[in-house]
Amino acid sequence: MQLTAFTDLGLRIVMRLAVLDAEQTATTRALAGELNVPATHAAKVVTRLGRLGVVDARRGRSGGLRLADGARDLSVGFVARELEGDGEVVECEGPNPCPLRGGCRLRGALARAREAFFAALDPMTIADVSAAPTRDLLLTIGTRPPG
Repeated sequence: MQLTAFTDLGLRIVMRLAVLDAEQTATTRALAGELNVPATHAAKVVTRLGRLGVVDARRGRSGGLRLADGARDLSVGFVARELEGDGEVVECEGPNPCPLRGGCRLRGALARAREAFFAALDPMTIADVSAAPTRDLLLTIGTRPPG
């Protein structure tokens, strides 16, 4: 299974915010630059993370982004599940429905595999994936030239 680019970026944003000091904030534009993604894409991800209560976004002169209280203790599996949504691994219905959909055993197996994928991420927290040595890399993202 492969995570969507949306989920991948969401996890990277959360990890980057996790290493900021309590008084520090980041902007969506700065995060987009640091992570080498379009600012519009980062903005969509930040909006979703805000709705999930993972990121606290404040507008204005003293605003910025930071992890919400308690977000460091959130399960990576929870965040990935929420960002991925409820979609299936394969599209069986869609505009060109699969002719096997009436008696296919693969669909159920893929759903179980998807859940096993997320279950493997459940024991890890945001704090775990942003700890050293990753922490040191996350802290230098904005200070080094791209590439």
